[in-house]
Amino acid sequence: MTTRALFRDDAYLTHCDAAITAIDEQGIHLDQTVFYPLGGGQAGDAGALTLPDGTRIEIADTRKAKFEGATPDDAVHVPAPGQEALLAQLAVGQTVAAQIDWTRRYRHMRLHTASHLMCAVLPYAVDGCSITSDYARLDFATVEPIEREHVEARLAELVGGAHAVATQWITDDEMAARPELVRTMSVKPPMGLGRVRLLRIEGVDLQPCGGTHVRNTEEIGALRVAKLEKKSARTRRLVLEFA
Repeated sequence: MTTRALFRDDAYLTHCDAAITAIDEQGIHLDQTVFYPLGGGQAGDAGALTLPDGTRIEIADTRKAKFEGATPDDAVHVPAPGQEALLAQLAVGQTVAAQIDWTRRYRHMRLHTASHLMCAVLPYAVDGCSITSDYARLDFATVEPIEREHVEARLAELVGGAHAVATQWITDDEMAARPELVRTMSVKPPMGLGRVRLLRIEGVDLQPCGGTHVRNTEEIGALRVAKLEKKSARTRRLVLEFA
């Protein structure tokens, strides 16, 4: 029931053909998918699965599948409510056309990449994050004050710098030997699979990440700091939105 996660190699893929491998209380499992499952702070994808006869199943969310032996790539597609009659037509082995809500995903990609830029702007450990289509929230472990104007100016500089964004893979052993690459306290890179995926923003940032990102920082567009507050005695919360 393992899912081939096509988005790992190309976040710009919007659709693919797939076969249903299981249908259970979690949702619909496919042999491959372009849908990103909730994880690493990034929201899961929405979209639709379309049968050869044109029947369309709306997908409200995508989650990591839970079963013995499941890997981080195993996704389950969660149908929107009220489609029971349509779901009754599904069967293991059927082929479907999987199509993500691209507008929503692309906003995820832009904001997720922006969150990596934030790690270059503010050199503190990240103690929580959330990437949605409307905002990126990051909690930084620091007691130092953060200046909104400085953050916005530095972000604009990095976005406008048109830095290339790419992924690379290192082994578990290489990852273990470079703990300084891990910037997040709440989300650790998946170990035990033999290799770990890194995101490199040329000349700006390098850290483990399994999310979806744009190919160039210029694609992010203008940003603003929508909220900046003291979350706790040792944590500062910052929320980014598109300007």
